[in-house]
Amino acid sequence: MPITGEYEPNTWSWVADQVAEYEASGGERANTLRDTGIPIIVVTMMGAKSGKVRKICLMRVEHDGEYALVASKGGDPRNPAWYENLVADPHIMIQDGPEPYDFTVREVSGEERDIWWERSVAVYPPYAEYAQKAGRLIPVLVATRS
Repeated sequence: MPITGEYEPNTWSWVADQVAEYEASGGERANTLRDTGIPIIVVTMMGAKSGKVRKICLMRVEHDGEYALVASKGGDPRNPAWYENLVADPHIMIQDGPEPYDFTVREVSGEERDIWWERSVAVYPPYAEYAQKAGRLIPVLVATRS
């Protein structure tokens, strides 16, 4: 079921601009994290407090059709706002190419988290540094196609 409602672009203009360019090009442009060459996905969700549609770019950590969503916030001691959105409403859309698809997320723990964490660090090694800096266990959520 598509996520509908009033869209409120990200307050960080570079994120809002990247989402807009990615979507406008069907994932052909703006599909990496800045100049790193590391692929991203666009995640659409409902804002828990605002009730508005929110969109973010995250590292593309995919395995067998599922995606890891790593709530690192660059090593900040707090979770990113989008984490609270997903806890409140686990129905999201992920665009990894031309079309977005419906997914449901769940937070993983224990051995399953360890496996997804290793996959995530393999894609984006700075996650390991972020974990050291954050002073918290960084949540990992797994998105499964609905």
